[in-house]
Amino acid sequence: MSYNAPVKDMMFVLKELAGLDQVSQLPGCEDATEETVDAVLNENAKFTSEVVAPLNWSGDVEAANWKDGVVTTAKGFKEAFKAFGEQGWQGLQHPAEFGGQVCPSWWQHLAWKWSTAPTSALRCAPC
Repeated sequence: MSYNAPVKDMMFVLKELAGLDQVSQLPGCEDATEETVDAVLNENAKFTSEVVAPLNWSGDVEAANWKDGVVTTAKGFKEAFKAFGEQGWQGLQHPAEFGGQVCPSWWQHLAWKWSTAPTSALRCAPC
């Protein structure tokens, strides 16, 4: 399965409808410039299309299994969830002292939504 996150459409919504210029003036949103938001969305879209989207097929043909107290997920899910955290997508909005990137919470919502759009099974539980 291929998946291309709608970066261009989302940038239009953020700029023209949500008032990204005004949002970036709010406390805690100073880094939400058009250039930065575009870069974050494009990187998340890349992660989604290259890492997550290919899992849709394996998730359909390989069921998760419970055996002897251990859950085994379909091929690639464990690695994708680990990469999601290691690349920082899990903690965009969290404080830096906890490994976060102190981004506005709506960045996290977009990253999570796009990162699980191709296969919602990734969102169900950590692998």
